[in-house]
Formats: sequence, structure tokens, C-alpha cells
Amino acid sequence: MDSYLEGPYRIRYFLIFLALLPFLSLQAQAQTLQFLPEVDAYVKIQPQIQVYFQAKETREGGEPTQAEIGPSLEFYLKPWLKLKDATVFDLNEASKRPLVLAIGYRYLPSPYTATVNRLRLDITPHFPIRGKVLITDRNRADLDWQSGKFMWRYRNKLTIERRFTLHSYHFAPYVAAETFYESKYQKWSTTALYTGCSFPILKRAQIEPYYEHQNNTEKSPNQKLNQLGLLLELFL
Repeated sequence: MDSYLEGPYRIRYFLIFLALLPFLSLQAQAQTLQFLPEVDAYVKIQPQIQVYFQAKETREGGEPTQAEIGPSLEFYLKPWLKLKDATVFDLNEASKRPLVLAIGYRYLPSPYTATVNRLRLDITPHFPIRGKVLITDRNRADLDWQSGKFMWRYRNKLTIERRFTLHSYHFAPYVAAETFYESKYQKWSTTALYTGCSFPILKRAQIEPYYEHQNNTEKSPNQKLNQLGLLLELFL
């Protein structure tokens, strides 16, 4: 099965999924339960450096539905022995590192608002605890330029996951909570709760369906969003 991701097939698989994103999101726009597709493609270029490209539909922080497209560069420390049991079957190399630093650019076009150009900065430590449980504490800064105006957002996302084995198959359910501080509102304006699971589908690919509930308090009445996401991760 791994041969489907070799050579030109890897690129073709990625481009087909990317081309389907607008059609998938348009079909779900009129539904109360919104569907958010995403694809991430990772390439390890050095032992301590990984680059990935992301294309997704997003709706967060009180903003309308937007596309989000762009690359990120990840830097991480050497693998930590204590993380081995919690991440032994994880396809993402960054999950096996105690600290990951990332810098990226995102282009966010939208039919409803002006285009956003975003510089994204991430600091993400990983902590293993008893029972092969992994805790991830992602700290992210979104630095946005929109129509000549600068705005920023700080996001903290705490994730708890555990990898299980069923015969020879490995999957990882998780729960997460995220809070947003918005400079334009000068307050903590959004909270998001997640539950999902990652499932390997090929030797170098996995899918992650998840449910997200958002509560945005920047305007009255509060905006509550229920979203279903589907993430495809390719490790090339």
C-alpha cells in the first residue's frame, strides 16, 4: 500500500485533495454543523528541521469562513527518551521532541472580508505522563496584516492524547481546549473544545476526524459554532 505514496503519486494525491477543498466547504456552508477540510504535507529536510505545507478551511476567533494556505518551518530538539512510549507509533516526528519551534506564513483569502497576510509563530512543548499519555501545550501567535492594519492574536491549546493498539493497528484519541486573546477586542474572546482521533491509513499518511465547539464572546449575543473537521496528514 505504501507504493501509492511513492514518487509522483504522492504529489498527485496531495493536489487532488487540495483541489477538492473549495467544493467540500461550499457544500457545507448552509449547514448548521460546518465541515472544515484540511491537508498538511510534511517533509523532513534535516534531523532537527521539518517543513510542512498546510491548506485548510477555517472559521475561528469570530471571523467568517476563510481558506488558510501556506508553509511552516519547524525546529526541534533531539528526541527525548521519556517521550518514546507515548509517541512510538506517531508518524509526526515533531511529536517525539520535547520542544518544537515553528515559524510560518499563511495567506487567508475570503469572499466576505479583505485578505489577511499572517505571520505565525509557535512554541510547543510535549510532556509524557503515566499511562503513556501525552500532553501538548501549543502556544501560538498570529500576527495579521489586513488592509494596512496590524492585529495580533495569542492562542493557547492544551491537548491530552493516548495511543492505543488493536492487534497491530495503532490509533490515538484526544481531547483539547483552546483559548484566544484578540488584540482588537483586548480580551480573551474565544474558547474552543475539541475531541478527535488520528488513524493511520498508509505507512506515511493518517487521517484525523474531529469535532470542535467554539464560543465567541466578542459580540452580543455570543456566537456558538459546531464544526466537524477532517485532517489528512502526509509524511513525504
